[in-house]
Amino acid sequence: MIDILSKRYLYFAISILVILPGLIILASRGLPLSIDFTGGSLLEVQFAGGESIPNADLVQLYENAGIADAQVQTTDSGTLLIRSSFLSNETRDLILSEMREQSGGEVTVIRFDSVGPSIGAAVASRAALAVAVAALAVVVYITWAFSRVPNAFRYGVCAVIAMIHDVAVVFSVAGIGALLFDWQIDSLFLTALLTVIGFSVQDKVVVFDRIRENTNIFRRLDYEKLVNHSIVQTLQRSINTQLMTVEFLLLALALFGGITLQEFAVILLVGLFSGTYSSIFIAAPILVLWEKREWTNWFRRPQRSGA
Repeated sequence: MIDILSKRYLYFAISILVILPGLIILASRGLPLSIDFTGGSLLEVQFAGGESIPNADLVQLYENAGIADAQVQTTDSGTLLIRSSFLSNETRDLILSEMREQSGGEVTVIRFDSVGPSIGAAVASRAALAVAVAALAVVVYITWAFSRVPNAFRYGVCAVIAMIHDVAVVFSVAGIGALLFDWQIDSLFLTALLTVIGFSVQDKVVVFDRIRENTNIFRRLDYEKLVNHSIVQTLQRSINTQLMTVEFLLLALALFGGITLQEFAVILLVGLFSGTYSSIFIAAPILVLWEKREWTNWFRRPQRSGA
């Protein structure tokens, strides 16, 4: 039988190496919040004949209208995405008029989204509340569902720790993406994050439920061996389910879905993979670590042998 749990500290180290770089980037640069959370405007336009104004000139055009923070991005379909602070309808019409004058052709508005600062702050606070409520609900539900298993509360706590691991992985990827590709945390990111949390909890329940079943079957088996046996039993199911039904589809969406869906697809792809990984290599090993109280030996000095 595969011995997975014997290398649990290696899995913890791998997770730290994956999470730390992105979180360091976010700590140094701050969260790259989009207009969905900070308030602002997103204008997507297409110039007739594909002849657009240079990005630097578009930024200058915004500055002439009193908007100093415009960011221009070209999509795969040839349209331009321009993010800025809040635009009134009058300022938007003025900017579009200047675009038409400078380009000498028609400018088609593909999309215009505007969010006020107060609405953005409300969205951010509700997003944080949703994640906190989800974590509390996980602890309560798993503790109730595993009430007949010794130390049922541990299962809920370990599931939440592993869920926080998955959230940290998602934010780490977002931080790296913000540095390399100018990604921003928007409403689609929040959708992806909550989806990752849901799938993450589902994966943990599958593994924990097998541990619960085996607890009643192998009553005299060492706890670490019991948990390892349970992981091996669910390993094929977890990998096949994720790869065949989700990961391949998300990979195709990330490669061919266009710039507006690319960040969403990559976040989901990595987050769902992390959910499967943490169920096997984080949540279950923490259960064993807790059962054996291994932290009591972490800072203990080795005893010297007698002369």
